[in-house]
Amino acid sequence: MTTIKHTTTLTQRPAWQALEHHYREHKDIHLRKLFADDPRRGERLTVEAAGLYFDYSKNRITEETVRLLVRLAEECGLPERIEAMFRGDKINLTENRSVLHVALRAPRNRQILVDGVDVVPQVHGVLDRMALFSDQIRTGQWTGYTGKRIRNVINIGIGGSDLGPAMAYEALRHYSERDLTFRFIANVDGTDFEEATRDLDAEETLFIVSSKTFTTLETMTNAHIARVWCLRKLGHEAAVARHFVAVSTNAEEVSKFGIDTANMFGFWDWVGGRYSMDSAIGLSTMIAIGPENFRALLAGFHAIDEHFRTAPLEKNLPVLMGLLTIWYNNFFGAQTVAVLPYDQYLKRFPAYLQQLTMESNGKRVTFEGVHVDYQTSPIYWGEPGTNGQHSFYQLIHQGTKLIPCDFIGFCRSLNPLGNHHDILMANLFAQSEALAFGKPASDVQAEGSPDWLVPHRTFGGNRPSSTILAERLTPETLGKLVALYEHSVFTQGVIWNIDSFDQWGVELGKVLAKQIIPELESASEPQPRHDSSTNALIRRYRMLR
Repeated sequence: MTTIKHTTTLTQRPAWQALEHHYREHKDIHLRKLFADDPRRGERLTVEAAGLYFDYSKNRITEETVRLLVRLAEECGLPERIEAMFRGDKINLTENRSVLHVALRAPRNRQILVDGVDVVPQVHGVLDRMALFSDQIRTGQWTGYTGKRIRNVINIGIGGSDLGPAMAYEALRHYSERDLTFRFIANVDGTDFEEATRDLDAEETLFIVSSKTFTTLETMTNAHIARVWCLRKLGHEAAVARHFVAVSTNAEEVSKFGIDTANMFGFWDWVGGRYSMDSAIGLSTMIAIGPENFRALLAGFHAIDEHFRTAPLEKNLPVLMGLLTIWYNNFFGAQTVAVLPYDQYLKRFPAYLQQLTMESNGKRVTFEGVHVDYQTSPIYWGEPGTNGQHSFYQLIHQGTKLIPCDFIGFCRSLNPLGNHHDILMANLFAQSEALAFGKPASDVQAEGSPDWLVPHRTFGGNRPSSTILAERLTPETLGKLVALYEHSVFTQGVIWNIDSFDQWGVELGKVLAKQIIPELESASEPQPRHDSSTNALIRRYRMLR
């Protein structure tokens, strides 16, 4: 097992203490001054790599800030940890696993070893099987039990088995096969299933059941009701094998369900759920956009992987993003990050990032099991522009909380209509400018506002943001954006000395739920023995259901 031993706590590191001193000296410097003192700041504090342009000039930093943050990353062993991950070392210590989502998008000629075995051929073997199956669905070669063509594809999963495919489908809908309908069921609330299936014909519907163990409570509850729904129309157990496939590693349970294990697509324990959208979990994505576009998606991931692995820290996009999060989270006390994509196709991207970031770094103990004395993951949230501007931007501009923002935009629209895209991007640029520079009271007074109204119309500015620009939203670009945040999360976790790849925090509630289910289902059960609140809620539910 890989071990990590830190004799110095994070807050005792020389670079951390230097950053604390630097923060005290620079925390009140306004972005207006930083730009006035350096007319070329907006050109210098940028990085361009792998087709992404990253402008971080509107952050409350100087070159010295970046130098100290990079020094902190070096003191925390970030370069060594990056190499360890790509090498296949078991850096997920609490589960004794490698962390190799980067292997999912490695070219065929790469070699990545796990316990002495090259996993790249295995990855491409699954991808090739996915491609064959996807083409069969897309061309109509695969038919349902009654011989009808499959026209509806429903992914049943939860967490990473749902958020990744659902986000990717929405993000790449422009490239999807429009003759096929795609839906996603995750919530164990029956409403999710009913609304996803109510207008569909079982004879034309394929379910992809995505569960590594094939025992996940929510997923299998939905899978079994989907089985009932299908058989109610199709009438014969043999129909299951034509209307269900599995993304799983549990061949016994898959077969017991009635799915032909030849139509089971596997992945590995070195792939975490929230890092799995480019594995077999992405089967619905591949069916939607086609194998060629899916491989372009993987190429985008790989381009950022290589940049992250090889670029100097001070010119490394994911590293800079991660370090900026450290700067605001741990020194300015910012509790959230807003992700604001100016593209309607990315409407589910902030929701996807919520699991990626907060399940990864929502930890309170270090690798050594010691409670941290500093903040770890901030809360990630957001909505696509310009919707958010008429919702929560008021708080970002004039509220009492400091909220760093990531703006994401594209120079070319996939759906050019009139001057819509110019208006959209003008809003993106205007919002980042307004946040940075605000509107001083003197300007408001010069416009003739009465004195009593001046404070209300004054914008303090000095609100930090970064902007990510790409040419247009393609499968390759989406892969780059996801990998960018994946490696930013990893960077933050290394600095905080936490395991970004386990998720023990989701387990306790699931265990307790399994204990409570039989108490809800039968009024003859003994009096439930929980706390007084839970007991009262159970009694009320039994009485009113």
